[in-house]
Parts: sequence; structure tokens; C-alpha cells
Amino acid sequence: MNKKQFAIKTLVPEELYTDRKDFLDLFFNEALKTATRRTASTVLLGQRRMGKTEIFKRVVNRLFFEQDYKDSNAVVPVYYKFPDDITDRWEFSLKYVENFIRWNAAFRMRNPDVLNEEFISFNKLYNYIKTNLEITESFDWAFNLIEVFNEKDCVSPEESAVNLPRTISDRFDSSIVMFLDEIQNIHLPQHHFRVVGYMQDAVESRTCPHFVTGSAMSILNDILGRGALYGRFAAEHIKSFTDFYGGELVGKTSLYFNADIPEILRPIISKKCGGNPFYISAVVERSAKLNVPLNSEEAINRILAIDLSSGFIYQELRDQVIKWIERINDHNITKWILYLAALEEAQDIDPERIQKELKAREGTDVEIKKIIDVLIKLSQGDLIDYKSFGGYFTQMNDPVLQDFLKVWGQVEVERQSQSHVVGDIVSQYESLKKKYKNYQGYLAEVFMIQVLWNNQRKTIDGKYFHSPDLITIPHFIYIDQRFRLGSGKGKEIDIFASAGSDFWIAESKWHKDPVDEKVVENLITQKTLVKEKFGKKLRSIRLWLFSASGVTKNAKKRLEENNVLWSTKADLNALLEDSGLRKLPDID
Repeated sequence: MNKKQFAIKTLVPEELYTDRKDFLDLFFNEALKTATRRTASTVLLGQRRMGKTEIFKRVVNRLFFEQDYKDSNAVVPVYYKFPDDITDRWEFSLKYVENFIRWNAAFRMRNPDVLNEEFISFNKLYNYIKTNLEITESFDWAFNLIEVFNEKDCVSPEESAVNLPRTISDRFDSSIVMFLDEIQNIHLPQHHFRVVGYMQDAVESRTCPHFVTGSAMSILNDILGRGALYGRFAAEHIKSFTDFYGGELVGKTSLYFNADIPEILRPIISKKCGGNPFYISAVVERSAKLNVPLNSEEAINRILAIDLSSGFIYQELRDQVIKWIERINDHNITKWILYLAALEEAQDIDPERIQKELKAREGTDVEIKKIIDVLIKLSQGDLIDYKSFGGYFTQMNDPVLQDFLKVWGQVEVERQSQSHVVGDIVSQYESLKKKYKNYQGYLAEVFMIQVLWNNQRKTIDGKYFHSPDLITIPHFIYIDQRFRLGSGKGKEIDIFASAGSDFWIAESKWHKDPVDEKVVENLITQKTLVKEKFGKKLRSIRLWLFSASGVTKNAKKRLEENNVLWSTKADLNALLEDSGLRKLPDID
């Protein structure tokens, strides 16, 4: 597909787009399988700003331009984004069906201009289609439904609207894929507008599967995890970047915005941003705007603090918070409850503590029941985490969001001077203890972890590990970096990977000289500690040592005696290249 061709404009420049190929290929191929009736409706789940909408748009563009649009068996892509404020059922129904008609016509003409109201108004669309295409029965059905809506000649217009795509694909044995974005907007707390029940039949069709996503995971889980749509969607989970790909995004973004960031520190930025692509890009762009090189951990901390308290991150998260609070009644109390929840130091958010704080700060008596109700509604906007089965609340697994909420509360709830608050948060971040003593070793760990992820369920040549045998990489459930077995010296493992009952333990040493047998003995000791910890649950443990400059003669002997895999920088670079990954940087 020509990069300048698009049916729907994407937001991320091609130069910056990173590590979502698996999802692009998955949804593209699943969409094509609709023609053979092998595709089920699927939800793409993930926290905000993980690139879900971008994936949908890119897949739709590929389907639009990479198929033979004249082929009657081609799969017609239809993209629809549910608006924030749906209150009029007739207006919604008209817009939904009009959008469906436009995408069908645009695809069959291969003319994306048809999607734009400024190119052709809907009143003129029928004649335009008639001039350029043969008006099929399916078009007649859709236009007839528009007339019904205009005359308000049906009982449930939204039911007819959401079921039209399936009705047509079933009736005429055609193939349509609906890409529905921001689906949480059909289930907002302040609205009584609901079409979820009506979508039950629509999404079960093999002729017209629905791919859905949205920006509020809690509501998505609520919509799809219970009631009429329960069990009707396959689920794909999109996660934050690994630090390998987060570091790659840092590199692309720094080149794009002309920011000065050494390659060795790029995974550190990813780690501090939680692998969130939006946070990563915001930090890099902020450093470029301020012309501040990110050449130390302290510099990274400072720029992150500035941006989450007054920059791109602050603006984006503030917009998210304000929009959600406006959807909940009693805005002032809601703001206070959110802010006080963010200040919680215990593992669980305590509604009784919030009640006492509200009384002390605002002189307001608020019932526990109301506080819990507000917390539940805040959780639906992914601002806090509600464990519904346990009936308790915790913070979201997003340290940047948590720190932002504290800053936002000081500025907009307590009404402190923003410049003073920014100064305080920058000072706090600058005084953080340095977490990474050996940047080279940490960088190698990031690359080793990505090798393990990329080679799951594969058997690779033992030459990369100084082994005469082929090495089979299992399917990992998780891979932890800097995993602690407990307190005390020697209890931290650089890389700890679990495949259930099978484990990999890896150590990274980027030294100028070969490592000696002490390093090997430490790795063997860690194996013993893991055996003690997991006991009968454990089936096998594989040890892997990375030493950039190799090992001494005695160390090599101990490695061979204990069947430990080991790789030099040259070995790891060859393995990275064979795995389709970039090589380690040249660092002294």
C-alpha cells in the first residue's frame, strides 16, 4: 500500500511507528478470513494510549487498498467511532447507518473521498452512487432504513441500525468487518442510552464479525464480560512496550525531534515511563523542546517530572480526568475523592480515610456509600482500579498517572500555585535514588529478554550459547527483570523467566575483562535458591550467562560442569540478528 494512501488518517508518523506488527497482521488476516467464515468477533483490550485505535486504522487502510475492490468476495471494512455524547437514539441510528453506507460505497469505488461529508452530502449520496456504481439490493436496503428513521416509523431505531450490517451480509452472503472504536461510549455512567443488548445478534455473525476497542478498559470488561455480550468476543490483549521496543521508540522519537539521548539510556526512559508509548514520546519531545540532553538518570527524572506536572502528559491526563468527572454528578466532591484516593499510601484505598479527610478539609459529611459509588464510577474511567469480586479499590498500575493525580489535586483541588507544585515535584524526582548502577549490564538484559520473547516455542542453534545441543525456548508466562527472591545479598536475579514449571535464570555482565568463576558460582547459587522457593512446582531450570568479553578458563570449566549456557557480545549480536532484532550498540 502506498504510504500516502489512506481511507482514514492515522496519527502516528511512519517514522515513529513501533512494535505492533503482530497485532496489525493478526487483525488484517482475521478480517480476510471473514470471506471463508472463519472469523469471530474480537475485542482489543489494553490501557489508554497503547495504540489500539492506531492499529484499527492501519488495518482498515490495508483492507481498503490491498484487496481487489471489484471482487465480490472482497471483505468490506467499516470503521465507526462512537461519539462521547450519545443522547438521541434517532440521530445515532441515522449516523450509524449513513457511516455504513459511505464505507461500502467508498470501498466499492476505491474512493475514500466518499467518506467525507464535505466531498458529498448525504442528500446527494444516493445519486452519486447510482452514477458511479450499480445500485445493489444491499444499498437499497440501507437507504430504505434511512427513510424509516427520518419518518420515525419504527419502535427501536438503534436495534435496526446496529443489526443492519449483519442483516445485509447474511441476506446477500457478503463479507463485512465492523471496526468499532470507543465502544465504552455506549455504556457511560451519566447516560441511559444502551445498545448493548441489541448488539448480541449483530456480533455473532460469521459474515460480519465486529472488532471492537475503546479507551476505558473497565467499561469494556463490564460491557463484554457480563450480560448480553458475555462470551461472544474473543479477546486480544495489548500491553505496554517491552524496554527493547520502548528503547527503539525513544531512538526513533529522538531522531524525529532532534533530541540528544545516548542509546545506552533509552531502555531506562522506557522503564521509567512504564513502556507507555505516549509517555515515552512526551518525555523525548519535552527534552527536545527544552534542548536538554537526556544523558543521565537524573536528567531523565527531571524531564519526566516537568512533563507530568506541566507538559504533554499533564495536558493529556488532565483532559482524561476532567472529561470523566464531568460525566459524574457532584463534581466538587468527585474531585476531592479522586485526589484523596491518589494520596493513599496503603495498598488498598480506604473509603473511611477519605470520609475523614473530606470532613477535615471541606467540612463536608459524605456517606461511605456515596464515596464507594463515586470510586466505582472513577474506576470505570480507569482512574483507579476496582476489584469488583473482592469489593476493594487500589491504584492503577501506572506510576506516572498516580503521580499526575497528586499534582493535579494540588493544583485544581487544593488550588495551590502550579509553578510551586511543579517545583516541588521536580525537586522530588531529582532527589530520587539512582536505580541503575550499570547501564551496560541493564541494556544487555533488555536485549536478552527480547531474544527470549521472540524465540518462544522455537528451537535454535546451540552455537549462540556455546552448547553442542539445540536449545528449545519454551512459551513464557512472564519474564521479570531484576527479580528478588527475598531480602539479603545475592537474592536479586537479573532475568527470571517462568514457563509454568520450567524456568530460565539469566545473568548479564558487560565488563572489559572476562568474568571469573565467582560469577558462575553466584548463578548456580541462584538456581539452588529457586529450587528451594518453588519446590515441587519446579520441573527444570535453565541457566544463561551473558559476558560481553567472555569468561576465564576456570569459569568456562564450571559452566561446562553445570550445563550453563553462555554468550559473549559477539554471540548475542549474532543471535539478535538471527531473531530479526537490532544488535547491541557499540559501547565501551
